[in-house]
Amino acid sequence: MPNFLLFLATSIAITMAPGPDNLQVLARGISQGRAAGLVAALGFAAGITFHTTLAALGVAALLRSSPVAFEVIKLAGAAYLIWIGIKALRSQGLATAHERAPQPLMAVFRQSVLGNLLNPKVTLFFVVFLPQFVQPHGTQSVTVQMLELGVLFMLQTVVVFSLFGVCAGMIGGWLKRRPRVGVWLDRLAGATFIAIGIRVALRD
Repeated sequence: MPNFLLFLATSIAITMAPGPDNLQVLARGISQGRAAGLVAALGFAAGITFHTTLAALGVAALLRSSPVAFEVIKLAGAAYLIWIGIKALRSQGLATAHERAPQPLMAVFRQSVLGNLLNPKVTLFFVVFLPQFVQPHGTQSVTVQMLELGVLFMLQTVVVFSLFGVCAGMIGGWLKRRPRVGVWLDRLAGATFIAIGIRVALRD
């Protein structure tokens, strides 16, 4: 994987940026404790396998059927990444995590998985993000490469989200005292998205 370090660094920056998933992990950890935060993290990470599989099969089929269509998808993906980067740059920071009534850990896990699976934006993100690190003419098939990237993204998500869940109380209190931190995290994510989008648009 020639772009391993770039992909890993980008994935971590994206995962750490404020968003519905990591905010829910924080909320679970703050309201129900470390175990609930950790279970929520595992649930959201597990949902990534579904989106990765859809993206891998769909993009691979598209590449086989029409290289021109793949180029169109690539440019559309670049535009999409730049657009969400601009949105992140304009964001006003973290929303406040709402407290939830205590629930069984299995219910927390199930709700986290479903929350991830039922979000079509996640599938769209993987469709446009993963192919940017694929070598279309490499020794491995596009499907295998995207599945490998998806597994790597899932593993780093488990680590980052688990840290969020286990340290939810401390992180939540720290963020509440420093609301501007959320703004700078969004700006970091926004700059990352825009840089990737430009790289994708200029890539042969």
